[in-house]
Amino acid sequence: MYKNFTSGAQFQILVRTYSGLEDILLEELKKLGAAEPLKLTRAVECTGDLGFVYKLNLALRSAVKILVPLNRFKFESNEEFYRGVFEVPWPELFDADKTFAFDSIVFSRYFSNSMFVSQLAKDAVADKFRERTSKRPFIDNRNPQVPLSIYVRENEATVYLDSSGISLHQRGYKTEQVKAPLSEVMAAGIIQMSGWSSHFPLIDPMCGSGTFAIEAALYAANVPPGIFREQFGFEHWKNYDKELYTKIFDALCSKINEQPIDISTSDIRRASVSIARENAERANVGGEIKFATADFTKSKGPDRKAFVFMNPPYGERLNPEHLETLYAQIGSTLKHQYAGCEAWVFTAHPDAIKLIGLKPGKKIKLMNGPLECLLLQYVLYAGSKKMEKNV
Repeated sequence: MYKNFTSGAQFQILVRTYSGLEDILLEELKKLGAAEPLKLTRAVECTGDLGFVYKLNLALRSAVKILVPLNRFKFESNEEFYRGVFEVPWPELFDADKTFAFDSIVFSRYFSNSMFVSQLAKDAVADKFRERTSKRPFIDNRNPQVPLSIYVRENEATVYLDSSGISLHQRGYKTEQVKAPLSEVMAAGIIQMSGWSSHFPLIDPMCGSGTFAIEAALYAANVPPGIFREQFGFEHWKNYDKELYTKIFDALCSKINEQPIDISTSDIRRASVSIARENAERANVGGEIKFATADFTKSKGPDRKAFVFMNPPYGERLNPEHLETLYAQIGSTLKHQYAGCEAWVFTAHPDAIKLIGLKPGKKIKLMNGPLECLLLQYVLYAGSKKMEKNV
C-alpha cells in the first residue's frame, strides 16, 4: 500500500550501511533523535519527517543511503508486480522533466535477473506519468536526478525513493584518490568503533588518500560530513523544502566545535601524501593534520598513548610476493616502536593475522564495498602482556 510522506508527516525511513557497521549506525541514529530505530542486516529502520531525512543525509557518518519506502506489496505474476509499482502516484513525487532510474536488488524465484525487474518498474513509472500528465520522464542509468530503488524477496517487493542520490560515502572532498581507496563511510565507522577521541593522538602511517585522518578530523570537530556534497536526491522532489533544508544545514553547522587535535598522516609514496593533503584542504581540515613522506617500518612511535589506524596495501595494490614481508614488518614495528598505543589494522588480506604475528584483541569482519575485510585491534603493551598486568 502506498505511504504518503508529505511535509510534516511521519514516515518510515530505511538507512543503509556496510555489513558490520549496523551497531555504529544505530548509535548515530539514536544520538540524532531517531524514533523507534530497528537494526536490520546492512541497515537500520526508523521513523521521521522530511526534515529528519535532510538531517540524516547531512549528519550521518556511517550511512550510504537514506531511503523512503513508498509501497510494499505481494505479487504472483509480472502483471501484479507491475501494478504494485504503478499504484504509486509518481507525478505527485517528481516532475516529468526529471530523469530517473531504478536500482534493483532481487532474491526471488519469480525473476531471473534484476535488469528485468528494473525495466518492468521503469515501464510502470512511465505509464503512470502518461496516464496523469501525457508526458513521461526520461531514464538516466548513470546519474539520475531521481534515483529509485526496489527490493524483491520471493513474492514481496518494496519500492523506495532514494533521498541521497549518489552514495553518501562520496562526501565531496575527495576528487583525487589512490588505487583501491578506503571508503569514507568505512573509515568513519572504524574510527567510531575504536572509541578514539581527540584526547589521544591519531596516526595514519599508510594514508593513501588520507581518508582516516580526514574523517577523524571531521568527527573530532563535529563537522557534518554531508556539507561538502553538491547535491542530494531529495532536491529534485516536488515537496523539497529549501527553507527547511537551509535551516537544518545551518543548525548542524552551528554545532561545529573546533578544538586542538593531534593527527599525523604519512605514506611512503610522495604522490599519496600530496593527494591526501589536497583532499584535506578541500575538507577544510588541512591545517589540522600533519603530513609527511615516510616509511612506517622505519618509524618511531609517540611518547604517549596514540591510536594508529592503517589500511595496508593488499593483493590489488601490492605484488603478492611482497605481502608477507610487509605485514611481518608492520607487526614488528608495532611491537617494538608503538608500545603503549592501540592499533587498528583494516585489511582485505585473509592471512593478515598470521603474517602480522601479533595476537589481536578484536577481530571484526567488515565489507568495504565488494571486498570481505578484517578489522584487527592490537593493544600494544610495553614488554609482555603479563608484565603490563602486574604493574
